[in-house]
Amino acid sequence: MKLNFTVVEGKYGVCRLDKDSRIPDWAYQSEFFSLTKTFDELSIVCLQESIPEGIKCERDWRILKVEGILDFSLTGILASISNTLAKAGISIFAVSTYDTDYVLVKDIDFKNAIEALRQAGFGMEVTE
Repeated sequence: MKLNFTVVEGKYGVCRLDKDSRIPDWAYQSEFFSLTKTFDELSIVCLQESIPEGIKCERDWRILKVEGILDFSLTGILASISNTLAKAGISIFAVSTYDTDYVLVKDIDFKNAIEALRQAGFGMEVTE
């Protein structure tokens, strides 16, 4: 199966809040956001311009969206992406949804990530 990616515009932050925190209004201010609450924390991925000062956060992430709907029976999708990027020395943060996967890479590694994925045979639509 050939995977194709598109770029989600903007720079994003990955934030950590206390597990008992209320989901803040600023988390909803971007078209793409992800909320994950566990027994240990509340993680929020959203546009970094929405994140107030003083929030524990890793900034300057870019997002590559795997295009199309991925069937749950498919195996190894994230493994093939993460292995390709790991070989290029690029760390990722992955967000999976019901339909597809999103791969976040640091802005400093963004061009190298695109090139590594292209060289590995992945399709890429970049509009920058």
